[in-house]
Amino acid sequence: MSIDPLLQKNYTRAQLALRNGSDRDEIWCAYAGIIYDVSTSRLWRNGKHYEHWAGQDLTAELVDAPHADWVFAKFPIVGRLVY
Repeated sequence: MSIDPLLQKNYTRAQLALRNGSDRDEIWCAYAGIIYDVSTSRLWRNGKHYEHWAGQDLTAELVDAPHADWVFAKFPIVGRLVY
């Protein structure tokens, strides 16, 4: 079994923070150690989704969301968040 090449790319929290929708065109967020590109979502325009901001790990915040982690399945994986 081979590992998805995208999961072999590692990004730090600082690198993720640059993809917040205002510093660059990319809008990324992390969940459970995986970074997703949410740039195509109309709900993430300008890097903000309700009270949540892109460019960060949203794992702890998902508990309060009206949806589960299945929401990330529709977005491309960019890589892994390394701590």
